[in-house]
Amino acid sequence: MIASPLPDMVGRLRECAALDDLLAGLRDGGSRVLVVRGEAGIGKSVLLEHVAARASGVKVTWAHGIEADMELPYASLHQLCAPFLDELDELPEPQRDALRVAFGMAAGDPPDRFLVGLAVLTLLTRASETRPVLVLVDDAQWLDQVSLQTLEFVARRLLAEAVAITFAVRDPEGQAALTGLPALHIGGLDAVSAGELLEAAVGGKLEKRVRDRFVAEMHGNPLALLEFSRGRSAAELAYGLDSSSHRGVQGPVASRVERDFASRLGSLPAATRTLLLIAAAEPVGDARLLVRAASLLEITPYAAPAKAAGLIEFGESVRFRHPLVRSAVYHGAEPEERRAAHRALAEATDPVLDPDRRAWHAAQAADGPDEEVAAGLEQAADRARQRGGIAAEAVLLERAAEVTPDRWPRGRRALAAAEAHFSAAAPDRATELATVAELCPLSALDRARLARLRARILFARSRSDEAAPLLLDAAAQFTAAGSPLARETYLEAISATIFAGRVHGPTGARAAAIAARASGAPPSDSRAADLLLDGVAALLADGYETGVPDLRGALDLLAHEELGTRESTMRWLLLVPVALEAFIHYAWDLHAWDTLASRAVRLARDVGALGALPPALVYAGGVHIHYGDFAEAARMIDEADALADATGHAPHKYATLVLAAWRGEADVAAGIIEEARQRADQRGEVSLLGAMGYIQGVLFNGLARYEEALEAARTGIEHDGFNFTGLSLVEHVEAAVRCGELAQARTSLARLLELTRATDSGWARGAGARSQALLAEGDEADLLYRTAIEEFGRGGVTVEVARTHLLYGEWLRRGQRRALARNHLRTAHEMFDGMRAHAFAERARRELLATGEHVRAREIKPAGALTPQESQVAALAADGMTNARIGAELFISPHTVEWHLRKVYTKLGITSRRALQAALASTSVMDTRDEDRARAG
Repeated sequence: MIASPLPDMVGRLRECAALDDLLAGLRDGGSRVLVVRGEAGIGKSVLLEHVAARASGVKVTWAHGIEADMELPYASLHQLCAPFLDELDELPEPQRDALRVAFGMAAGDPPDRFLVGLAVLTLLTRASETRPVLVLVDDAQWLDQVSLQTLEFVARRLLAEAVAITFAVRDPEGQAALTGLPALHIGGLDAVSAGELLEAAVGGKLEKRVRDRFVAEMHGNPLALLEFSRGRSAAELAYGLDSSSHRGVQGPVASRVERDFASRLGSLPAATRTLLLIAAAEPVGDARLLVRAASLLEITPYAAPAKAAGLIEFGESVRFRHPLVRSAVYHGAEPEERRAAHRALAEATDPVLDPDRRAWHAAQAADGPDEEVAAGLEQAADRARQRGGIAAEAVLLERAAEVTPDRWPRGRRALAAAEAHFSAAAPDRATELATVAELCPLSALDRARLARLRARILFARSRSDEAAPLLLDAAAQFTAAGSPLARETYLEAISATIFAGRVHGPTGARAAAIAARASGAPPSDSRAADLLLDGVAALLADGYETGVPDLRGALDLLAHEELGTRESTMRWLLLVPVALEAFIHYAWDLHAWDTLASRAVRLARDVGALGALPPALVYAGGVHIHYGDFAEAARMIDEADALADATGHAPHKYATLVLAAWRGEADVAAGIIEEARQRADQRGEVSLLGAMGYIQGVLFNGLARYEEALEAARTGIEHDGFNFTGLSLVEHVEAAVRCGELAQARTSLARLLELTRATDSGWARGAGARSQALLAEGDEADLLYRTAIEEFGRGGVTVEVARTHLLYGEWLRRGQRRALARNHLRTAHEMFDGMRAHAFAERARRELLATGEHVRAREIKPAGALTPQESQVAALAADGMTNARIGAELFISPHTVEWHLRKVYTKLGITSRRALQAALASTSVMDTRDEDRARAG
């Protein structure tokens, strides 16, 4: 809005001080973020103008949200970044390309919005190297959705850059936007300040009761006070105008002000009112476009009366005094007048330079169905998709469907709009448009797409096994239509049952696998996906001995298949969780787990797929847990959590729980486990029950609370899910033996041997041998323990090697073979102590004490330990990565990398990167529980 010339900062000392503090911190080189919140007219824009005016020596850039029924992706972000685009070529190539595509400067695969966010962060950081950068975003609630999401991502990643972002958000419209960021809530002026502002506006003193009445009715809203008093003198108000009957002061404050603006329009010449309407219909504020549109309506662009009335300001761009002026102008016009203004704007907009705005204005000008308009909107939607604007694509396709005259293309467009809305995380709108599509004639292929969409919506909402039959039906329809989407959809159906349903029963994973194999579906576009479906289906339908070899046939392609486009990469990232679950829980193949998880992390980083990166990091973290490298696992899990927080996704608690279980941290695990159990019961996520059974089995076995471990592991083996059964069986055998429940132990051992019979992996062979050893005696047990150590070593499962040394040592001590027991217990203690597997290390320590050996407790030195983020940065720097490359890996700026490295150098007592590798070898990630123990001791 245009700042008022009156004493506009009356009563805003607190707010001005907060903004001055923000500027002071920015000038000192620090990052700052602030969201200024309040109702319309409360003074948010004036405060932004205030901080801009005081920002000497600071580069200021603006973005203005404008209320309009138009969603052009990255429009506001492009506006904000325009002053810095001469630095675009200096960005890392993936970031540069993503930003070029997003801004329509180049063609390419649709960029991930979070990669665009990283590019904007890097761009602002580079700009701040010469002088600090202040980003001001007014009316943020009206930014196009992807611009707002991107700026929120940038705001959450700022740390050590000389960049500050201040948003102004109107409430209640923007209450859901930018939650969790530092906020400054702006209320009405106090009675004294409001009275002072009112008297300054009317140019004289008012009788106290009259003044207080006006102030109370306006709730201290500065814009309402200024606009209501505009054109009135103190004398006119001296006797207290009957404000209760004046139409300008009835209803909510914003409505009163808007009506007051509308009342001024009536006195303007007709040509001026039309000019204002054109300006209100065109959110860009392009004065030259306004003049061209006015000439098409054969009116002279006569703006002087509107400027004199304080409604608008003309220059190179056009700015209304306040968004409420725009609203009053636009909504006060007759429908035909609005259509005429949009029609003129469509004709005046260059069809080559700005085809999307032209298409939108043409749609707003339509007074009925129009195929030409609908086709233009559909083309605009395709361009929006190519630029990564999924929300914009959805809105444009929805409008295209609305103005499509023929029912066949209307159904196709409504379906496409529904799919886009679902991808944009708007399932309710997707459901509504799916219903529209259903009422139209559709091709066989489109009916299959509709069935798949409805199943996806159901699965996203409930995670229940009700989605699987719908997906199977959709897959059958794709098969009948000869579509390569059939096999992909069968795999999706099996995946739904794996993560939410049971293996057996009419809606279970096995039924889905049998249906897939009997379908005769044509090959998909991915050979790896086809082999994966064949392997998983064989595993479920034919059993382990047939399924595991078939599954292994897919591994090489999954690991090495060339992925030429971003779309093919994203499809690979969607199917790899199914492959990982199969290789972990049926092939017992840690090396395959490592190969696929590492590739998933690498691919997600390469294409900037921040939605797929956190789960990939969690899978990779799980690998390092089993390698016994808890510090690296913690780094990956922390990065996954940080990215999930920055992108607004729910954190992945599974890996946190597994790590806590192996560390023996019952206090950390308890609350998360209970929350997960409740969610599993509420949403029918059977796989969660299996996960909790395994996790608690590890936790309680480590703590030597064997009865609790027995009960927990029983849940893991009875849940009838695809995953965690085998791992839970291992925990159940140990707990049952320790509790003297030998019959239960033998039953679980038989199931475990059946489950692992088809695979020759060291992990599977080691699990079987150790579990047999727990139930064996004499030489047989001795041989089995030694075999298990060897097999787990072959499989690379270091945590299980350590655990087997512990169990072997415990068995040897009970057999009075103390010298040999000490060797294995000492090995177990050293391994677990080095991992920080506290509970298992304590078990080993107690056993060593029982053999008569003294064990020194680990000396904890928390003061010099690194935080997880510092450890991530240090490890990458030690590998030789530049700051820019580290920033791209961790989705932070190079300045933040350097800030972390300075802290690392101080903590490690070194001065350069060359000393990092040696220093890191003797340093571990900070664990707050270690600090607590050190203080307590």
